Amino acid sequence: MARGIGRSAASQVFIALSVAVVVAALLTSGLLLLEGQRSGRAEAERVTHAVAQTLADSPEVRAALARGAGAAATDALQPVASAVISDAPVDFVTIMDAGGIRVTHPDPDQIGRSYLGTIPARPEVLTEEFTGTLGPSLRTIAPVEEGGRLVGWVSVGVTVETVSAAIVPRLLAALGIGAALVIAGVAGALLARRFTRRVAGDLPAGEIRDTLAAAESMRTLGEALRAQTHEHGNRLHAAVALLELGRTGEAIDLLSASAQRSQSLVDHVTARTDGDPTVAALLLGKTAQAAERGVDLTVDLDPEAPQSLLAPIDQVALVGNLLDNALDAAAGGAEPRWVRVGLSRTPEDELLLEVSDSGPGVPAHLRDRVFERGFSTKPAGAEGRGVGLALARAVVDDIGGSLVLAEGVPTTFRIVLPTEAS
Repeated sequence: MARGIGRSAASQVFIALSVAVVVAALLTSGLLLLEGQRSGRAEAERVTHAVAQTLADSPEVRAALARGAGAAATDALQPVASAVISDAPVDFVTIMDAGGIRVTHPDPDQIGRSYLGTIPARPEVLTEEFTGTLGPSLRTIAPVEEGGRLVGWVSVGVTVETVSAAIVPRLLAALGIGAALVIAGVAGALLARRFTRRVAGDLPAGEIRDTLAAAESMRTLGEALRAQTHEHGNRLHAAVALLELGRTGEAIDLLSASAQRSQSLVDHVTARTDGDPTVAALLLGKTAQAAERGVDLTVDLDPEAPQSLLAPIDQVALVGNLLDNALDAAAGGAEPRWVRVGLSRTPEDELLLEVSDSGPGVPAHLRDRVFERGFSTKPAGAEGRGVGLALARAVVDDIGGSLVLAEGVPTTFRIVLPTEAS
């Protein structure tokens, strides 16, 4: 069938893989960045909590605040606070009396003023984000107690700007990992494109599907014609033997019965207003193939069944693969072994094709997988197991039809195909 020229399958594979890799890289980088922000904030909270609690438990701090919160306490504790700021990864240390009046501060002008932040109503440790004299910061405030009474507070903080700066290395690492993923993914996509091009050349995906359908059509037609030739050969040998024995009447009857049976099916198929000789030839061959395998193939075609929009090659691929699966299932089941094919017109002027068989059926846990490419309940082999039903669905989907496995028994595949009248 004619198709418009589009991107080759190799290019489509490359584009699809590249897009998938870029999306995966962006998601990975984003997750790493979010995790970096979370861990950076958590680390800042741990540091401020540890330093605040350590200072609050310091005998020097407790003793100085217990003696009072005047200039003497500032002289004693300001050097301590400055040393902690220099040695620990914190931006400020504020020590205050029990009422929240600063005794120390990185800015000496702020000493003696009220603390900007939340002071717990009872002696307990509190970590929060608050905007103070140094801007937004993560801070922890801890109570200082001496002799069972509250004598002051210690607040230790890290500015949000410092936290953000600490995340920069993590951001660079995340971007580096994302870039590495993109490079590796694009390299893999290039290899996949090269491999696909070696197999499919520059053919578009639609043409590859058509080629596969053509190959399947030729295969199933070949099998059908081989079975038909074999059957006619057997009858011809039998007729020749009867003629040699002088039993001319029996030879004529044998050949007449064979011709009448074949002609009956051909007439039945071509009686349709839009009958297709290709499908007729296929069904004729499949009837012989079914007889070889001990399966009774019954064809019920409504003469008024419309012609689908499928090209002959796709019709053969569709009907042939469904019949092959049905014959395999019926031949492997108990007697009586049969396959039924029906074509009719739906109320919506669409073509309804039903293929049923007497086989053991499809297990419930496999019903959703029968149309997957590569899946089969039979051993893989040269006949391409795991391709037939997947190809049949692709052919049907391509023209907007539907192919479903009906519920219950017998096993029935129901196909609805659009027509020019639908």
